[in-house]
Amino acid sequence: MWNKVQETVAFINNETNNFKPEFGIILGSGLGGFADDISVEFTIPYAHIPNFPISTVEGHKGALLFGTIGDKKVVAMQGRFHYYEGYDMREVTFPVRVMKFLGIDKLVVSNASGGVNPSFKVGDVMLIKDHINMMPDHPLRGKNDERFGPRFLNMSEPYSKKMMVKARELAKELQFDLKEGVYLGLQGPTFETLAEYKMVKILGADCVGMSTVPEVIVARHMEIDCLGVSVITDMGDEESIEEVNHEEVLQAAKTAEPHVRALIENFIKTF
Repeated sequence: MWNKVQETVAFINNETNNFKPEFGIILGSGLGGFADDISVEFTIPYAHIPNFPISTVEGHKGALLFGTIGDKKVVAMQGRFHYYEGYDMREVTFPVRVMKFLGIDKLVVSNASGGVNPSFKVGDVMLIKDHINMMPDHPLRGKNDERFGPRFLNMSEPYSKKMMVKARELAKELQFDLKEGVYLGLQGPTFETLAEYKMVKILGADCVGMSTVPEVIVARHMEIDCLGVSVITDMGDEESIEEVNHEEVLQAAKTAEPHVRALIENFIKTF
């Protein structure tokens, strides 16, 4: 893993004239339009990057973008990787390792999720306060390389409290209702059954999705501070018989996108 990361970093540094980003950004389903808020200097398709997986999901374009937001240098993943695509957890989180060694010390992650908190509605934006990991594999399983981080990782603050304070302030300034809650990560790719949505609620989560958790674990393994934002794209009501599909998820994410884009853009400019 170490050698692969260093090989990939060397390739990217050569392609970007040693561009040194401060922030990493992972854009979730339907949120790729945020790329328009970046003054892009370099674009590298995943297919051109050694050791990188390739995104196979609609709504995930598949490129690394390097540029600025205000005076902050950023690298953005326009499309992420998921365990359900057939990649193992090391492959899913490989780009986070690479971004760390490109220079980032802060990571902003976004995703689309199914809400189970009855006070939520489709199109809400939720600040992730904490998460519950119910993925079937763990990105730190196996022999630990101390050059990346410790064998046993303290996860008492997966999402930075300082970052959350700033996000709340910005949401008030932008005059939109920023929800808060716990995100539960499941394998996918099936949307949850009504019984599974009920389970998620019983376990104490406010929404459920198929990403984010492994990326944040690996980020924290390397002492990267994280801010997580989730768009509620469907509601999992155990009394409901409404069906959900990926197209509806993308549409709901697109509706909420202006709020998410404004929040992330202003956060990066001012944090």
